[in-house]
Amino acid sequence: MKCYDLAALTETEYRNLLRRSETDISEHFPLAMEVIKRVREEGDKAILDYTLKFDGVSLEEKDLQVKEKEIEEAYEKLDNLTRDTLQYAAANIRKFHQQQLPAEMWLKEIDGGLLAGEKVTPISDVCLYVPRGKGSFPSVMLMLGIPAVITGVPRIVVCTPPGANGEVDTVTLAAAHIVGIREIYRIGGMQAIAAVAFGTETIPRCRKVIGPGNAYVNAAKRLLYGVLDVGLPAGPSEAIILADELADPHIVSLDLLIEAEHGPDSASLLVTHSRELAKKVTMLLPEMIKKLPEEKRLFVEKVFNNYGGVVLTGKLEESIRFVNDFAPEHLEILTSAPFSLLPQIKNAGEILLGPFTPVTLCNFLLGPNAILPTGSFAKTYSGVSVHDFLKRSSFGYVTPEGFARVKEAAIRFAEVEGFWAHAMAVRERGINEKY
Repeated sequence: MKCYDLAALTETEYRNLLRRSETDISEHFPLAMEVIKRVREEGDKAILDYTLKFDGVSLEEKDLQVKEKEIEEAYEKLDNLTRDTLQYAAANIRKFHQQQLPAEMWLKEIDGGLLAGEKVTPISDVCLYVPRGKGSFPSVMLMLGIPAVITGVPRIVVCTPPGANGEVDTVTLAAAHIVGIREIYRIGGMQAIAAVAFGTETIPRCRKVIGPGNAYVNAAKRLLYGVLDVGLPAGPSEAIILADELADPHIVSLDLLIEAEHGPDSASLLVTHSRELAKKVTMLLPEMIKKLPEEKRLFVEKVFNNYGGVVLTGKLEESIRFVNDFAPEHLEILTSAPFSLLPQIKNAGEILLGPFTPVTLCNFLLGPNAILPTGSFAKTYSGVSVHDFLKRSSFGYVTPEGFARVKEAAIRFAEVEGFWAHAMAVRERGINEKY
């Protein structure tokens, strides 16, 4: 397990620590460009060819869309415990996101006779990308689908990769049934992003695609930025545990494993000024890792020798500065007074306080959205919310009296910027005209 002494790092070593795995995805651009070009030109044929090439699954055009019967049957197949768990998670996620809904419209008198406001409307259509690669992700279906549904998006499309036999993950389909989503396509990877960017014979064009993906998916999104709205950057998982000398090393060790088991390109760091805590955690982790299944164990071991480990600082304030510089997707605060640190945390996708709020709960069922900005983009992006599915239009109304009040100021502003038609449109407009 790597251990970084912050005071001993060179500037280059410090920058490398901040980089993570997703910073440079340019190596995938040539392949992404090829896929995008073929999908744009050949439509479904290219989709089917790439599904066979990348996923090893042979499909026909009629197989691309999941039948409603399959969605219903998936829900019926669930055991009671799994069904109740999904329903409980969905209820919590729905409650949280309903609190985010803004007023549909507001209007305010800015000055005498000058009124302005905003109206909020849902976007017309969206593609929710639900990955599959390393596991089943019904939580992603809930986290994306629920805010899309409660905001009233008229057309919600889901793309999710097929399994080895062409099937869509059963629990993910069941989650879609709970949310109320019916238009699902068994397609993933670069070809899915290209398909919704341009539309094919079977798959509709969408104005926006949102959801986490691997480096290939993110490469396609990067190249198609401007063709469609690609949403927030959501790449390989990452987490920081910010802890002091009073943190329980057993809890810290357990929680370090959470994000590390997502995959070998994940990042999981303990940031602390307590060398004693770091020593205890380093001793505890090997035994805990042995308890994991082989695949997950290999993931975790690679993470702790790659993008994970311990960052030692001189004091708590230095730890906080590092956290804000790193801007993690998930931040867990295990200190004696976690709420007191909340105002000092400026850059994090989510902030989890105290020893009973592991990332596990927020990933699945606490309520806040678990699809969060990665790769330091928490400095400028927020996690998925209802606002990702809404847009605002401002509007204004000016009375004759208000027009008379601002007429000369408007003319002068137009003249200062050299817009003579702007000025003329105000100067030659009578205040008694009726419409």
